[in-house]
Amino acid sequence: MKRFFIVALVITFIDVFIKFILLNSFDLNSSITIIDKFFNITLLGNTGAAFSIFTENTFLLIFISFMALAIIYLFFIKDKSLTKMEEFIYGILIGGILGNLIDRIFRGYVVDYLDFNIFGYNFPVFNFADICIVVSIILLIIYTFKGEKNENRSR
Repeated sequence: MKRFFIVALVITFIDVFIKFILLNSFDLNSSITIIDKFFNITLLGNTGAAFSIFTENTFLLIFISFMALAIIYLFFIKDKSLTKMEEFIYGILIGGILGNLIDRIFRGYVVDYLDFNIFGYNFPVFNFADICIVVSIILLIIYTFKGEKNENRSR
C-alpha cells in the first residue's frame, strides 16, 4: 500500500474526528472565545468553497472534488516514482480534499471552526482540512522549484 494512501486516511480521520467532536459539543453558528480578540472556535456550516465562493452549489463542489482527486491521482501519482516527501505531501492534499468532501456528501456543507482575528482583520473561518490543502499545495510548489533548482545544478 502506498504511503500517500495511509497519510490521506490519517488526515481524513483527524478531520472527521475533530468535526464530530465539535458538532457534538456545540451548536452550529455558536462561538467560544479561546484567546480574547485573537482566536475563537466558531462552528459554521459553509455551503461554498474558499471564501464562500459557489455558495449553495454543493453538487458542483462535490463534482469538482472528485475531479481534483482523479486528476491528482492520474496525472501526479499513478505510475510515478514519487519520493517519500512527495507521497507525504500528496497524502496531506488528498486527505484534506476527502475531509471536506465527506462533509459535503453527508451534511450538504463543510464544517468550519477556526476563527482568527489578526491585527483587526477577521479571517474567514476555516478547518483542519483547509489547512492541509493549503499547506500541501505550498509544499508542492516549494518542492517542485527546489527539485528544478537541483536538476539545473547537476547539468
